[in-house]
Amino acid sequence: MNKQVTSDGTVGKALELLDMVVAFGRSVRFSEVLEVSPYPKATTHRLLQTLTNQGMLAFDDERHVYVPGMRLVRIARHAWNQSSLGPLALPFLQTLAADVKETVHLAQMEHGRVVFVEKTTPDEGFKTMATPGRRSPAHCTGVGKVMLAFMDDTRRAAALECQTYEAFTPNTHKSEKTLLPELAQIRAEGVAFDREEHEEGIISIAAPILGGSNRVIGSLSVVTSTFRMSLKDIEKFRPALQRTAAQIGGRRPSGRIRSRNDHHLIPEGEERECQVSHSTVP
Repeated sequence: MNKQVTSDGTVGKALELLDMVVAFGRSVRFSEVLEVSPYPKATTHRLLQTLTNQGMLAFDDERHVYVPGMRLVRIARHAWNQSSLGPLALPFLQTLAADVKETVHLAQMEHGRVVFVEKTTPDEGFKTMATPGRRSPAHCTGVGKVMLAFMDDTRRAAALECQTYEAFTPNTHKSEKTLLPELAQIRAEGVAFDREEHEEGIISIAAPILGGSNRVIGSLSVVTSTFRMSLKDIEKFRPALQRTAAQIGGRRPSGRIRSRNDHHLIPEGEERECQVSHSTVP
């Protein structure tokens, strides 16, 4: 059982458990939830029952598994339309993907981890495993490294505290000591590269999306396979990638509604607590 508890009362516990269930990315049995839950068996079962009663989860009696409920789906859809970069950026992603004929990813940062917000793949493009909502580490992805590089010192330090430096491939940064010099280089050059650091055979070039006061609010990447291109080859995408990122940043509304968990506009100096993902997906 995971001993890390970061919830606020009963509501916080329920939401934390809900996040764990959804993070699996598939239907999940009670025994699997219990393995990652920081709460005792009885408490975990009671919270799951409450979430089910409220429509945030649904329980399949035949397969004995939990899945996201329709109430959660409705809430997610409204939140996506109102606060995510996705709806705003999608037309630009589609244009860029058609131009470069490769997959384009849009990402943002939450609690030090990359959250893939949107993805566009042209018919002839390389198909990636990333899907909207999927979380990945920041230290070994192009979209993550470029956001880290363009954060102010306070936000970067908080995000770096959340990195595990898990070595997914021989090219993965295994410590902050090796990552920091590259972040300085990325900031100077304006783009980041994923050199097969998260998945062998997968490379990308990424650019930051900057909002007001040049504050990083997301990132954009062109992704492909080493079977199709080399790192030198994808350098040619830099102008179109940076132009598209600038277009998205320039169209960003300035009067957003803030929330306690607004990961796009974290106030300077605010402490952020790392949240460990329980998903089996890297």
